[in-house]
Amino acid sequence: MLIADDAAPSRRTPATIRDVALAAGVTVGTASKALNGRGQLRAETRERVRAAADRLEFRPNDLVRSLQRGRTFTVGLLTNDSFGRFTMPLLGGIEDALGAAEILVFLSNLRDDPEREATVITSLLAKQVDGLIVMGRRSDPRPPLPVGRSRLPIVYANSRVTDPTALSLLPDDVQGGRLATEHLLRAGRRHLAHVTGPAHWEAVQHRRDGMAAALAAHGLTLPEERVLCGAWTEAWGYAAVGRLLERDPAVDALFCGSDLIARGALDALREQGRLVPDDVAVVGFDNWEIIAAAARPPLTTVDMNLHDLGQEAARRLLAAVAGEVAAGTIRLPCRLVVRASCGGANLAGSDA
Repeated sequence: MLIADDAAPSRRTPATIRDVALAAGVTVGTASKALNGRGQLRAETRERVRAAADRLEFRPNDLVRSLQRGRTFTVGLLTNDSFGRFTMPLLGGIEDALGAAEILVFLSNLRDDPEREATVITSLLAKQVDGLIVMGRRSDPRPPLPVGRSRLPIVYANSRVTDPTALSLLPDDVQGGRLATEHLLRAGRRHLAHVTGPAHWEAVQHRRDGMAAALAAHGLTLPEERVLCGAWTEAWGYAAVGRLLERDPAVDALFCGSDLIARGALDALREQGRLVPDDVAVVGFDNWEIIAAAARPPLTTVDMNLHDLGQEAARRLLAAVAGEVAAGTIRLPCRLVVRASCGGANLAGSDA
């Protein structure tokens, strides 16, 4: 048997728009217009209604508002980045932009599982989200999101599809590779090498293209024996430096395709008695701060500006929801973060 406790506080019924109107001394219609910013009302009337709503802790019915406006003010965010390395900065930028527009998000990790992806999409479509942002960990094309006949706006962030009608936003890896190389050249290095990830990745190819273009502009080349492709790991960076110095001991600069690779390369250089940056200057890629700032010495690296990319993806989605159609692949610029691994910190101003 349940016994009521007379001392327990009673649960108050939530205030309604009628309660607000009565407290403000206006009609329900006037109260509704004042709270929704509609109609031709005097400023003092709007203020009186809003003050009454605050005093009564009135909360508008989101379902009713959604039906009135034809929107739910929610967005689905999908990712396959299980580690969160790329998702977290993207998400920060997306939430900054969507939060300012008072839009809530549903975040789901697809885990590279097609069945899970289909289930999540079905659920989000049932919730009638206003749009979707698909976040990835690489720029290589993925299949378009299977949304059937839905005309739901979709933006791909750090992810892309081959569908020409889709909108994809990516870091400019070619420009990033050029930034890193130009910085090394300005530091007086001329015998550069590249240690990077799997050769078939689009980002790897683009960063190498940017490096080669910067070298060519200075009358230099990037010989095949000074390009080593492998895994995105510290162990690969460590092993690659050993092979590289056996082939060409004159190398005086390394552009690494990731900060993890660069940290392994720094360890190998130190063990082989090469001083960084005196003997060999090193630049990484990602600006993964927990890796780059804690490296010995702290690592100069290319930042993909993922927070800004996330903000731009959210702005593009809001524009699409409002009816502004856009398509194609947009590449946003990277920036260089200069630390001790290259020396020449006075060169930083021209890299950002």
